[in-house]
Amino acid sequence: MADDATLTSGPSPYAPRAAKLDDVLGLMLAWSADEPQRIGEVALVPAGPVWVLGRYGVEGDAERLEFGRQRPGKWTSTGGFGSPTISRRQLTVRAHAGAILVANEGRLPIRRDGKVVDRTELRPGQVLELEDRVLLLCVRRPTRMEVSPGSEVRDFPFGEPDAGEMVGESPQIWGLRSHLSFVAGRNAHVLVIGPSGTGKELIARGIHNASSRAGRPLVSRNAATFPEALIDAELFGNIKDYPNPGMVERPGLVGEADGSSLFLDEIGELGHDMQAHLLRVLDDGEYQRLGESRRRKSSFRLIAATNRDESELKHDLLARLTMRVSLPDLNERREDIPLIARHLLRRIARRDIAIAQRFFDDGTPNGHPRIAPATMRALIGHTYQTHVRELEGLLWRAMGASTGNFLEGVETVTTAIGPYASEEWYGGDPALVPASAIRESMERHQDVQELVWRELGLTSRHVLARLLKRHGGTVRE
Repeated sequence: MADDATLTSGPSPYAPRAAKLDDVLGLMLAWSADEPQRIGEVALVPAGPVWVLGRYGVEGDAERLEFGRQRPGKWTSTGGFGSPTISRRQLTVRAHAGAILVANEGRLPIRRDGKVVDRTELRPGQVLELEDRVLLLCVRRPTRMEVSPGSEVRDFPFGEPDAGEMVGESPQIWGLRSHLSFVAGRNAHVLVIGPSGTGKELIARGIHNASSRAGRPLVSRNAATFPEALIDAELFGNIKDYPNPGMVERPGLVGEADGSSLFLDEIGELGHDMQAHLLRVLDDGEYQRLGESRRRKSSFRLIAATNRDESELKHDLLARLTMRVSLPDLNERREDIPLIARHLLRRIARRDIAIAQRFFDDGTPNGHPRIAPATMRALIGHTYQTHVRELEGLLWRAMGASTGNFLEGVETVTTAIGPYASEEWYGGDPALVPASAIRESMERHQDVQELVWRELGLTSRHVLARLLKRHGGTVRE
């Protein structure tokens, strides 16, 4: 197999939610009994011809489809399936009208939604199973992924964590890596926005470690734990014996972060009055310890994070957080779920050797976890609300429910077609979403707003609210 790609810069960043003229559908290896090391590889399916997908090469004059490892500026071809149980002419596939039309010609039966079929149609976010050997996830990809000019994302093994411990090979995660490279090279204060469980602290640590301040430790604090009456003491510190006798001298978080970065998680949980305490020090770094008359100065960079909408922050605090990083959630990058699940299981197994011995091929956390295909299918189709944290919980549930040495037991989790499917139907345009689709999604998700707007492929809950107002409906938070 060819070496992993060397990253090169392209002319523009990839926009995760915007369909481009050169976007094509593809089939990604989401699970393989015989070739687990190839998880994440994708076979792109250009529109028009009928393609053949099978083991190794394809004889004759048929159009041959191959898997590859796609990264910005690089495509490393890896050929067809390597498993001897798969036919040389296993599938014929054709991209048409926003879907991949699949017909079976090989020895292995294919399943869609657990039922054996000869032919089927796949839309992005949907899964095809080749007997008990392979899971293929339908995805949408650009023919060429690109990163922003000047981005410096170091190479790392395909499918493994990068230097910042982020895992994934989707266009969304590569767009994020490119943007983080730009942010890390600047000194402006940063606001990280993303749903709960998407790894905001990991992102903050990655920005710090890739910056010129990496020589000093990152200073972190959950802003929601600040006592309202003591916020100045927490941020700016106090002199000895002030405000009460016996108080020790403290530098405060701002003083500790001098020359480094200060990460304040959950900053949206602070009231506007408490947020105001940060305004002056963000302007010029000047502050005073409690009980001290002289001014001090700290050269720090604030990295703040919230799972709230940025409009809920105090407007003049928001104006000082000039750089923004928006994190995609798992429902927006389902193709990364198999890779993230493997990473989480390896992390668990490193702490618990019994897990490695039971659920890993070679009995060590460096190998590949044994996950039942039905479990992987359920994990990919699940609608996530707390994202990576929720995925880890489902893996623990599977381990606890399994009776053998394969992860089983989460096949019954709630599944839903991923958000890509709705984008294919409606193109992300709210004007094209019919009232019947909104009504059906509301019934399916019991009117829960977060799940409805994501399934319909809308950009936010505010767009859904406007559609509901137009159609005379409401949803629950």
